[in-house]
Amino acid sequence: MSRSSAAPRPRACGLDFGTSNSTLGMAAGGPPALLALDHGSTTVPSAVFFGLDRPEPLIGRDAVTAYVDGVQGRFMRSLKSILGTALIDEKTQLFRRRVPFRDIVKSYVATLKARAEAQAGVALDRVVHGRPVHFVDGDPEGDARAEATLAAIAREAGFREVSFQYEPVAAAFEHERAVTRETIALIADIGGGTSDVTVVRLGPDRRGRDDRGADILANGGTRLGGTDYDRALTLAAVTPALGHGSAMKRGDIAVPSGPYFDLATWASVNRLYDKAVLPMLRQVRRDAREPTKLDRLVHLIEQRRGHSVLIEVERAKIALSDEDRARIALDWLEGGLALPATRAGLDGATAPLAERLQATVRDTLAAAGLGAAGIDVVVFTGGTSLVPSVRAAVCGVVPDATVVDADRFGAVGLGLTIEAQRRYG
Repeated sequence: MSRSSAAPRPRACGLDFGTSNSTLGMAAGGPPALLALDHGSTTVPSAVFFGLDRPEPLIGRDAVTAYVDGVQGRFMRSLKSILGTALIDEKTQLFRRRVPFRDIVKSYVATLKARAEAQAGVALDRVVHGRPVHFVDGDPEGDARAEATLAAIAREAGFREVSFQYEPVAAAFEHERAVTRETIALIADIGGGTSDVTVVRLGPDRRGRDDRGADILANGGTRLGGTDYDRALTLAAVTPALGHGSAMKRGDIAVPSGPYFDLATWASVNRLYDKAVLPMLRQVRRDAREPTKLDRLVHLIEQRRGHSVLIEVERAKIALSDEDRARIALDWLEGGLALPATRAGLDGATAPLAERLQATVRDTLAAAGLGAAGIDVVVFTGGTSLVPSVRAAVCGVVPDATVVDADRFGAVGLGLTIEAQRRYG
């Protein structure tokens, strides 16, 4: 067989499987680039929808659209957040069958891989997978299990060789392409499910080196991200209108809080649809002092619209990055229902999260053996880095550093692609 007629050689890629969005990049004879895998966009929402009448799941924007349009089926988002938890080893009910959660994650990863191969015209057999510094806080064994699970899922999805790079380190390598002098950078990757911090030495004379281990001065992270901010805003601004915190007729006890915490948590919303929940809530409604509020929650569950609440909350959270006030539109639940949300309220509800983030930054600086003055630049990436209180928490530790915004949703994927090119050629 002639060289020109030989099948294309399989290639490597960088894959950023994120809590909220994912990207996949390749470097094929040119600079690293992310592939547009979802209706012309390089970002793919980390969402899956199983339709009642469809044999294969929808992913990304198609999944979100099907859910919002009211197609009958099961919607799941923030799939990455179950890594490192007991849920990854459990099964969930999908119509008449029970499916392991890990198979759902595999179907998402395999679909990304197939789309990339179809677009690039080559097989992908090696991947540098992004990972947070900590999948699980304070549990090294759980953290190791989460990485091993993700590696196994990647192999089951068709990758022959799988390696990992910390997500903030990948973002650092992408940022380094624009660095013109030696710099010590603090990379703050604040994503949907985790906040990761890396202190790294960057420079034009360093970017071509094969071994960058000595340049990575410290890594730190915590399981805290945009979904936690969504949860806090939901509990502060939405669930009280649905009866959360209201009293029962007895007066000395409140309405049970469990369903409200499930509603506020992306990974737990589907628990509301367990067959035992509605009968329990209808009984609570009969004994509640404010039954009309419980009616809203019952109606929401009957419609299976829990994720719709979180989608609206997320929109309000994003709006509050630029505005002092926003409204959470729930007119589909009750005519004219729109709940107010304020930046001050969000900041107050998430103050403990900001304190945890600051502690992570301080601990990472200490591990690097540096004080605040030792950081030249703070590089923000990840969608949650736009939240003003998040930026204030990080910059409050290193107030004199120059602030740079990397590509919020693409920096990690591009850095992983750079790393895939370096490792695999």
